[in-house]
Amino acid sequence: MVALSRLSLTNFRNHAGALIAQGPGFVILTGENGAGKTNILEAVSLLTPGRGLRGATLSEMARSDGPGGFAVNARLGDDIDIGTGALATAPERRQVRINGADASAASLGEWLAVLWLTPAMDRLFLESAGGRRRFLDRLVLAREPGHAAHSSRYEAATRARNKLLAEPDGADPSWLAALEAGMAEHGAAIAQARAHTVSALTARLASQPPGPFARAGIALTGWTPAPGDAQAHLAAELRAGRGRDAAAGRALAGPHRSDLAVTHLDKAMPAGLCSTGEQKALLLGLILAHADLVAEQGGQRPVLLLDEVAAHLDPLRRAALFERLAAGGGQTWMTGTEPALFAAALGPATRFVVSDAGIVTV
Repeated sequence: MVALSRLSLTNFRNHAGALIAQGPGFVILTGENGAGKTNILEAVSLLTPGRGLRGATLSEMARSDGPGGFAVNARLGDDIDIGTGALATAPERRQVRINGADASAASLGEWLAVLWLTPAMDRLFLESAGGRRRFLDRLVLAREPGHAAHSSRYEAATRARNKLLAEPDGADPSWLAALEAGMAEHGAAIAQARAHTVSALTARLASQPPGPFARAGIALTGWTPAPGDAQAHLAAELRAGRGRDAAAGRALAGPHRSDLAVTHLDKAMPAGLCSTGEQKALLLGLILAHADLVAEQGGQRPVLLLDEVAAHLDPLRRAALFERLAAGGGQTWMTGTEPALFAAALGPATRFVVSDAGIVTV
């Protein structure tokens, strides 16, 4: 199990400078709305591949009245230092360092796995498929750190192919074939990793007894690879679809066209038709089950970031959540406006109050 033992922020969002020393178990951040609690969770989420829990640009993360640029650094356990940020001179170029050496953002997934639930995800089942794919890929990344590199290379090849297809004089067939080969290689790996995660998580969810949180059923929909050699089939599909894709201005085949379907098992109802409270419970149940799955299969238990989750649960479900989190182990960061929301959180806990004056241990 890997947990953060120290987190430092420099000119990140509203925090000019902050140093947080925390232990395993619960990390509880309380304070008024706007104090910067979610910003701290966002900083932790940036210690993994991707754009963090808000999906913001790097320049948006730099303190508005600061010198430009920002830094987020953390100690994992006793001897691993990781950090990310951007320089004022290159505000949209991400910098990553691991134990003092330059590294790629994709490599962060080899050191830390993080899952999160935020109020902004309440409409995940009602909005576009892109958000659900990102949610699924976060689950995949917790099991297969190499997923980030495949995703990055697939997206780069897809962008290059789209640009090439838009050339007014026609695209170079040999260059198109090379890009499509890259898309097929990495796209097949993405699809396979997603399918493996969905299959494993489905089995984990099915084995759970009924409890205080809604049980979810999950399945991949939209584009899926043809049976057999997924790489060869995707390459052929891309080759045959060049004219169609040129007219559309985008690739119409590949894992970027997949979706995650979620069902409330006990009601046999699509998640998008459930109440807001039920949808949040489904997401929470998925995250908890996946954290258990990763730990059981020998991987590092993901760090969980739960933003304002306690405020939307009744006291019985709140106590049940804390009990399950404590039993599972690992490190869970939670935010809330009132310390009383976490009165039932027993076991190891580091508690902080966040305010304009700073971050204070209580």
